[in-house]
Amino acid sequence: MSEVRTRIAPSPTGDPHVGTAYIALFNMAFARKMGGKFILRIEDTDQVRSTPESEKMILDALRWLGLDWDEGPDVGGECGPYRQSERSDIYAQYAQELISKGHAFYAFETPEELDQMRFEQKEQGLPQKYDGRALKLSQEEVQAKLDAGIPYVVRMKVPEEGTCVVEDMLRGTIEIDWSQVDMQVLLKADGMPTYHLANVVDDHLMKITHVIRGEEWINSAPKHILLYQYFGWDMPTLCHMPLLRNPDKSKLSKRKNPTSILYYQRMGYMSEAVINYLGRMGWSMPDEREKFSLDEMVEHFDIQRVSLGGPIFDVDKLSWLNGMWIRENLSPEAFAQKYVEWALNPEYLMKILPLVIPRVETFSDVADVAGFFLKGMLPITKEDFATVKLEETMLRKSMQFALWRLEALSTWEKDEIFNSMKSLAQSLEIKPKDFFAPLFVAISGTTASVSVFDSMAILGSDISRARMRTAVNVLGGPSKKEAKVWQKEFAQL
Repeated sequence: MSEVRTRIAPSPTGDPHVGTAYIALFNMAFARKMGGKFILRIEDTDQVRSTPESEKMILDALRWLGLDWDEGPDVGGECGPYRQSERSDIYAQYAQELISKGHAFYAFETPEELDQMRFEQKEQGLPQKYDGRALKLSQEEVQAKLDAGIPYVVRMKVPEEGTCVVEDMLRGTIEIDWSQVDMQVLLKADGMPTYHLANVVDDHLMKITHVIRGEEWINSAPKHILLYQYFGWDMPTLCHMPLLRNPDKSKLSKRKNPTSILYYQRMGYMSEAVINYLGRMGWSMPDEREKFSLDEMVEHFDIQRVSLGGPIFDVDKLSWLNGMWIRENLSPEAFAQKYVEWALNPEYLMKILPLVIPRVETFSDVADVAGFFLKGMLPITKEDFATVKLEETMLRKSMQFALWRLEALSTWEKDEIFNSMKSLAQSLEIKPKDFFAPLFVAISGTTASVSVFDSMAILGSDISRARMRTAVNVLGGPSKKEAKVWQKEFAQL
């Protein structure tokens, strides 16, 4: 049997998600248990949203959790490069191979033509998918469009009839009708591959033997199986993990639960407890014990012990487990060291102290001025906003708009945050001073605080956005009717 090789392939388009860590954990545990290799690949084909800052946060967060990879963009390896943006020539070559073999084709439709096609399909009650119109073009017509420089994408051919059989390590045989599978775009108009082409090509070239991923990819499996057949390559073994759920059984989302790994790090959770909790998501030790280390999980790992019921990610349960780790694993000396590393490390303190020193006369004043930097979520109430000069509806609306704007920021720096909030205040025709006041309350618990924009930059995007969500909820947030109106208005700003 060839060496087992698994991978995790995050997209650097935002904060590092606990779902990424969950899938990485199971890929690493399986590879380590089988004596194989675990690879990290960066899927940054979305050139608009991908950032180096996000990539660094993902790598730092996974390392904080103790998840180490054998090959990757920062450690190298024989199958590099490990960033898809550095592999674009490879994908173009394989897309051309599919075209020459008759398994893929050029499609020249404009976005407007595709929108009209979907609209007509919807009106007729038909499935909304590409209707194959470019396949009706003659070779001469295709060449004429290429010669004229008309923009195109490359799409894959898909059978119109029959069933695709997907074999899954956990779920057994899954059957999906080809009629439900779209003629997927493989190469975009900008020459970059879509996930589907890049994923298959990279998994083959990186010799991945087992693809362990979330169950949301089950419906994409037929496209991937077909691509492996078109290329004449051996298919890796598929394993689709159950999705993490909120306590109300809905799909885990930041609207209902903090989903960023960095949030839990900044909140003061132990990395050992977080990785322990993720290991409990749909999996259990043979003796069913709640508390175990990463090494113990790897030692006893059996992927067949994964339960397909949607595992519930419950922050209260995580906090309980974290408390157990603190009490059972940390002596007072070890606790002191961990606390200093978390809250009083020089890097963090040196960001805070320039803001604090001008506002204190004794060391004992520091706790009052800077206490909110050393806390997780703040116990704010509606009464804390009493001195804000905005009337109730405008207060709720401005805070919701501010949250939406902050969630869309890709760069989390003081000037970027300030400029974003100032322009939003101007768009809403609110004096900046009045617009900023409730932000102070949300972030620091009071309007009489150090610079709110410095504070947000220091606290980081995860805690700042979480505190803003709490403030929006405390104030009431929009009703269903208001939410629709506000979203339209926000989109037009």
